[in-house]
Amino acid sequence: MDPLGAPSQFVDVDSLPGWSDAYEAKQMDCHQSPVEKAHVDVRSPFPYRKDINEKIILWKGDVALLNCTAIVNTSNETLTDKNPVSESIFMHAGPDLKDELQKLKGCRTGEAKLTKGFNLAARFIIHTVGPKYKSRYRTAAESSLYSCYRNVLQLAKEQAMCSIGFCVINTLKRCYPLEDATHIALRTVRRFLEVHGETLEKVVFAVSELEEATYQKLLPLYFPRSLEEEVRSLPYLPADIGNAEGEPVVPERQIRITEKPGVPDDASDEEGLEADLSFIGSHAFARMEGDVDKQRRLILQGQLSEAALQKQHQRNYNRWLCQARAEDLSDIASLKALYQTGVDNCGRTVMVVVGRNIPVTLIDMEKALLYFIHVMDHIAVKEYVLVYFHTLTNDYNQLDSNFLKKLYDVVDAKYKRNLKALYFVHPTFRSKVSAWFFTTFTVSGLKDKIHYVESLQQLFTAIPPEQIDLPPFVLEYDARENGPYYSSYPPSPDL
Repeated sequence: MDPLGAPSQFVDVDSLPGWSDAYEAKQMDCHQSPVEKAHVDVRSPFPYRKDINEKIILWKGDVALLNCTAIVNTSNETLTDKNPVSESIFMHAGPDLKDELQKLKGCRTGEAKLTKGFNLAARFIIHTVGPKYKSRYRTAAESSLYSCYRNVLQLAKEQAMCSIGFCVINTLKRCYPLEDATHIALRTVRRFLEVHGETLEKVVFAVSELEEATYQKLLPLYFPRSLEEEVRSLPYLPADIGNAEGEPVVPERQIRITEKPGVPDDASDEEGLEADLSFIGSHAFARMEGDVDKQRRLILQGQLSEAALQKQHQRNYNRWLCQARAEDLSDIASLKALYQTGVDNCGRTVMVVVGRNIPVTLIDMEKALLYFIHVMDHIAVKEYVLVYFHTLTNDYNQLDSNFLKKLYDVVDAKYKRNLKALYFVHPTFRSKVSAWFFTTFTVSGLKDKIHYVESLQQLFTAIPPEQIDLPPFVLEYDARENGPYYSSYPPSPDL
């Protein structure tokens, strides 16, 4: 995707109506009597939950066009399947996706594997392989399809993703009955959100016109939008709704435990639970504690709080990145204030920032931040260096310390970890003082990476001149201040 050109074809998940938003209470059939709340004694195993419903979106469209943290690709074991979903994802992601998939060396049925999104609006693609369906192996197919959805969700949780777009994993080529597969998909997502709902903000079911009617019919069973809809849907739930995680239950495979295992037959029933446990142990599993880690969580509250903060930061960054990929940033790109050039002596990517080309008072600085994230996200996954030309900047080009602090707080941890050097070219005394205060009192970990460079000759000891595109005014200034030696390096024709 190139967000710097025409309006984007990609669809922002935040712009889509939610499952709850689309709800209009339907009148029951004339032969049915209205449901009265006072007479409702039986609750569905999937009760009405407004907080969960607000996360669900049913959307008729191409999953490859969703602007969210990750989308799901359904494929075969070699990840080369040619189905409408995969072909669209490959077309929009670009050729780099095929190269990366070759490194994965396939994917087993029921597994999920992660790649970057490349040219997609989505930052990641989660690839999974649905089962081939045969009626005599129905149980195995159900378990495999459940594993697909569960492993995708688990991967999204581990990567602190805030939104995910599901395609229909069971493809026509694999002969899985659509309605049966939809039951598994919906109940697995529902059970996951009941336990891990705080980790995901949006779950989109991207369906085709053929699939939409089935999802519309079955969604109320697992995501009822009112108490009335919950009760109306209850009779239509299948007999097998899986276990607490939505996994299919196979009675033949369940472990049967006799009453009071390990207790002699003549043991008295009056000895109670404590006597029973004396035979089978006193550990947490034996005691069947509801929350084994409760005390441990209290002890490790500090560490858990830090982990929660890191996940929240990751979700915030993902939102910024999604917005950056959807915005038209052509006006910021035209300034040529940030661009990639060659590599330094250590083979690390060199990024250039031209201070004079940033008209701070005339542009939207939030868009400038979005452009920085858009350009740098794929650069920062590896070691890189920044070259900042402070040459001939004035008050109209000075980046506010509050903006720099916001940028430093927003960017992903990899930016800070993989930044190995920041070359500050042609600094002034005032800029050195400002940089010292900023790196000493505002941010941490940056001070030791800054190298003040008074001349281009000094810069060329770290970065070969042929590996860096220099703005003409920088060359002219350096030749004037440090001698004409540097004029032998012609400026880049692009600049």
